[in-house]
Amino acid sequence: MKKKILVMDDELSIRMLLENFLSKTYDVITKNDGMEGIKWMEEGNMPDLIVADIQMPNLDGYDFIKNIRSSGFFKDVPLIMLSGIESSQEKVKCLKLGANDYMVKPFNPEELSVRIELLLARK
Repeated sequence: MKKKILVMDDELSIRMLLENFLSKTYDVITKNDGMEGIKWMEEGNMPDLIVADIQMPNLDGYDFIKNIRSSGFFKDVPLIMLSGIESSQEKVKCLKLGANDYMVKPFNPEELSVRIELLLARK
């Protein structure tokens, strides 16, 4: 059975890129923002890994991490954050909040794919 990856980004082009690239190996579910992602999860869906943008409407990446990490149910789901901001401060903030990894946009989908594999292998 394919592992489930939840991708959240308000940019359609990124969602499409990741869906096209990752769906060969994984079952990819895409959502527009953190709110939609959480709603989907609360409906009883359990992703094996989450890829989330930081700058999203309704519920941004930081609040999404806090939300997931404080939930008894989803706190161990590996989380890779995507950001248009290349700043060490931003990266540290995400990692401290509980993200497992952080990638700056534009990114190489192949690198993201390898990082996903490594995180899933550790689970």
